[in-house]
Amino acid sequence: MGEAVSWRAAMTEALYGERGFYRRLGGQGPAAHFRTSAIASPMFGTAILRLLVAVDEALGRPARLDLVDIGAGGAHLLRRLAVLAPAYMARRMRLGAVEVASRPMDLPEHIGWYDELPPAGSVTGLVLATEWLDNVPLDIARADAAGALRYLLVEPDSGHEVAGGRLAEADAAWAARWWSDVAWEEGVRVELGGPRDEAWAVAVAGVAQGVALTVDYGHMWYDRPRAGTLAGFRAGRTALPVPDGSCDITAHVAIDAVCAAGEAVAGRAAALITQRQALKALGVDGARPPMVLANRDPAGYVRALSAASQAAELMDADGLGGHYWVLQPVGIDLDALPEGLRP
Repeated sequence: MGEAVSWRAAMTEALYGERGFYRRLGGQGPAAHFRTSAIASPMFGTAILRLLVAVDEALGRPARLDLVDIGAGGAHLLRRLAVLAPAYMARRMRLGAVEVASRPMDLPEHIGWYDELPPAGSVTGLVLATEWLDNVPLDIARADAAGALRYLLVEPDSGHEVAGGRLAEADAAWAARWWSDVAWEEGVRVELGGPRDEAWAVAVAGVAQGVALTVDYGHMWYDRPRAGTLAGFRAGRTALPVPDGSCDITAHVAIDAVCAAGEAVAGRAAALITQRQALKALGVDGARPPMVLANRDPAGYVRALSAASQAAELMDADGLGGHYWVLQPVGIDLDALPEGLRP
């Protein structure tokens, strides 16, 4: 067995190291291993375009309209938006993907490719992060018999965990603030989300004017998971979260903590809603088409039924529809966005 290291160090190397999972994906992106909203249906891209149009109008149609996709994978979403955008907006759009993998060979030249988050105050428009924060590495703690939290260490090659030392001051303070509704009974696991808060704060700081949006699965203070949420994914199936670089490793996001971190940077309240609510506000409808259409226009009925099925997947409350949306305005008012996106 190898030497045990912190979970944060193990995840960093397993996901983003020289031979890490996301580095090895190259231009393929995550599509071969797990299903995201952007991959599940083109309707997600249409909804994001409607949001971008609203942001554009709130900004007074600026000379340059940025859209930055953090954790862009193969840039599926940006490719679709480049095609869908109306001409009056497309000529002002600057599309950028943030990703650690190499640039896809077939990516159009007008889509930028970056390996770092946007610099502070560099974005006028929309910063989007879909299922990014759940892959930001973090440490994990477990309560001992005395009710004290100790770091968990892990052997990267096997996934075997061993107890480590007491928490550092910053992690202890984070757990006390954001995981405080959970009694520290022996065996309770705490996923220490400080690095996610910091990452989101940097992403929000990149926006000079506009909106930062993160979409992810997570939990709130009143429903923290006592056993943790650490999981692995490989080839579309769940796998043991062994941090050896062979699979994706993810943990749910403490959404309220992330929301507070963004608000602190922007100096104004964010909107926190579910994806189901957000997509409804942006015109996505999962209702089945009327049966009468099947007789009058069979081909149209099949198309409408397919669209309804896609929308239903995106809006399933027990699946993608249960994801949280955190919409953080910067320099504009939430009132400028569609009504259903406001808190």
